[in-house]
Formats: sequence, C-alpha cells, structure tokens
Amino acid sequence: MNSNHGGRLFSTGIVVFAISIAALLFGRATPAEATRALSTRAETIRIEDSKGASVAVRLPVRRLVVLTSDALEIVRALGAVDLVVGVYSDIEKNPLFWPTLKDRPKVGSWKAISYERVVELHPDAVLCYAQRPGREMEKKLEPFGIQVIRLDFFRIERLAKEIETLGRILEREKRAGALSAWYRRHLHHQRDMLKTITACPKVYIEGDSNYHTAGPGSGGNDMCLLAGGCNLAAKLSIPYPEVSPEWVVTGDPDVIVKITTRSICDSCYTMTERTPLKNISDRLMARPAWRHIGAVKKGRVHVIANEIWTGPRAIIGTSYLVKWFYPELSTEFDPETLHREYLESFQGIRHQGIYVCPE
Repeated sequence: MNSNHGGRLFSTGIVVFAISIAALLFGRATPAEATRALSTRAETIRIEDSKGASVAVRLPVRRLVVLTSDALEIVRALGAVDLVVGVYSDIEKNPLFWPTLKDRPKVGSWKAISYERVVELHPDAVLCYAQRPGREMEKKLEPFGIQVIRLDFFRIERLAKEIETLGRILEREKRAGALSAWYRRHLHHQRDMLKTITACPKVYIEGDSNYHTAGPGSGGNDMCLLAGGCNLAAKLSIPYPEVSPEWVVTGDPDVIVKITTRSICDSCYTMTERTPLKNISDRLMARPAWRHIGAVKKGRVHVIANEIWTGPRAIIGTSYLVKWFYPELSTEFDPETLHREYLESFQGIRHQGIYVCPE
C-alpha cells in the first residue's frame, strides 16, 4: 500500500469515526444530521437576507429544500440542482420547464409547507421568500438543525446582490459572478438608452387579480420606473393596492400592462399561440368606460407573462416595457433574443413559449 492510499484510508476512518461520535452526542441522529452537526463547526458566514437582516449561515450546505420558483431558477443557473432534495408542490404544473427537478419530493407552497415532510428530507437549509412562510418556520425547523435562508430574487434592483449571496452559500461563486455580471450589463444598457428621455408615459399596471396594481415597494413598480415609465400607483401608500375602475379612467394612462392570470396561463413556456393572451387584452379594452382611456384608444394595452414579470427574468420583462413605452428605441435591442440567451445559457433548456401580447 502506498503512502497516499494509506493516508486516504486513515482520513476516511477519521470521518467515519467522527460521524459515529456525532451520532452518539446528538442522540438518534440520522447520518445526514450527524454530518450536519459536524459541519456546523467547519465554517459560519454572515449574509444579508432580503429584509436587510444579518444572518449567520453554517457551511457547507449540501442538502437544500427550495420553496419558490424564483429561487429554484437561480439555484439551477448556479449549477447546484444536485443539492436540491425538496421543492414546492406547484412545480408539477410546469414539467417541461423543470425536466430534471419536477420529480423531486414536494413539501408544499411558498406560503405554507409540510414541516414533517421537510424534516424527513434532512436538509441543511430551506430557501424561501423574506416574508412567507412566516417566522414560525425558524422556530419549527431550528430544533432539527435546519437553517432558513430568506432570499426573494424578485426585486430587480437587488437581484445581482442576492445571486452573489447564494453563490457564497452554495459555494458557486464563479457561476454567481457570471450571472450577476450578465444582469448588471443589461441593466446598465437599459439605463443608458433612457438617458435622453425627458417625458415619461403614464402607466397603469394590473396584477393577475382585477384592479390590483403595483404600488411603491413592489417589484412591478421597480420594473416600471427602471423602464422609464411613470407608474400611476407610485404615490399610493401600500405595495399592492386595490383600485377602482374610476381611478384608472381618471388617471388616463398612456400605456396599460396586465400580468397574466394563473387560471389562463400556468406556464407560458408551453404556449404555442397568442390567443389566450389576446383574449385577456380584449377583455380589458371592453371594460365599461375604458374606451375613453388614451392607452385603449391608441391600442397600447399589453399583456405580459408572470414568468418574466419580476423574478429572475425581470430583465426580460423590463426590456419589453422599454419597447412598449418608447417604440422608437425598439430597434436597439430584442427582448426575445435576451430571453433566449438566459434560458439556454443559464437555465440549460431550450427557448420556447409565448410571453407577451402584442409583441
């Protein structure tokens, strides 16, 4: 036996012995729990979560439950799908977009999970939104040594930073750097295009629920402002207010942007024709008294898919907004080309689907 081989056997023996000792120290621990108990002593880093709180995270993270599609896109972009042991249940509605992840164990939704199922998977961490599920999740999972990491990935201004944060946690810093640089480059390009704009169009944004709009503090408001629009709801008091039909008509927006409803489009990635989106646009323009709105008169009513509205693909969404707000600038870039680059280069899947109406 050569010395290198003997050294490896000796090191392996130490690890096995250490895990056995950890299992004794931590009671009826599973092998994953025992390994995690040891790894807590290896390294702890501090990150800033999406609420701006400083949080200690134990490394390495080798088993991960992901509760949101936004976070799962970033995990896949970082080349870390091998770490994912549990996912949100609605992933089954979009199997073509998630061909290698759709069959992973399901644990519930972004706002309500099965704690028992999560614990059974023995993850090192659960990745979720900053606000949901509520803070009771930490109390229920911490006794099992499971960390809660709250990163949103839906605010376009924070996205690059959050990508780099997750890259540190998952030890994928190089991939995170490439993706965050891609975002920053295209954000800079959009801002640069709009430098000479002196007057912005008035914009009404409607979410997937009728007359619910995007106010200050919402991802939709951020996107509208970034694309050079003047959001009618920007001065309201809450992020997602409900407004009246009269409020919209009085505001007389120059452009209307409607987000696809889940009942119409669970996954625009599988759509092959624009009819479902056009039907949404037609119903909007047929609303009582809306014929008096400037956007309706001029045909500037647009429908955009949830998939590219906020979230990791918000940069594609803002590209369409720039195109709709300032048609004279549309020759400088093509949102569909940008979307193709993102899906094929960072998500590793083919570009397909229909995401806007009209183009």
